[in-house]
Amino acid sequence: MTFDSKRGTYGARQPKGWFLRLGNKIMSGRVRKNARMMGFNVLVLHTVGRRSGVERTHPVGWFAEPGGGRLIVASANGAADNPAWYYNLAAHPDVRIEVGGRTEEVTAEQLHGDDRERAWQLILKEAPRFAQYATKTDREMPIIRLTGSRGL
Repeated sequence: MTFDSKRGTYGARQPKGWFLRLGNKIMSGRVRKNARMMGFNVLVLHTVGRRSGVERTHPVGWFAEPGGGRLIVASANGAADNPAWYYNLAAHPDVRIEVGGRTEEVTAEQLHGDDRERAWQLILKEAPRFAQYATKTDREMPIIRLTGSRGL
């Protein structure tokens, strides 16, 4: 299991610092009340900061994978760099998610090769807007599979 996606050379801007944390806090509260936003499923991802060791929450869209996993995309709206939660997952892949009023322990795994391509096509079928994110940057957006002890 490798998290090896590199930063691109160009892309959309992404918020940082306190503004991002405030936005995540507000959106996480909304996601806890309604697990769907902008036409697709959303979960709250709890990561541990790779440098700070502080728990962080991130509202993230997810897609059901045949076989029971959940897929998330480190799109960052097409930014040149991966979102901070991607690097947190790379350092600490065993995390918690909140979805549908439940909290679950899951393990994150980055998909590569044919697995990634199949997942990307599934995601584009359900949420075509992700194709626009891919045109904003030259990096390959990582796709992460979340699986838990109950098979999610």
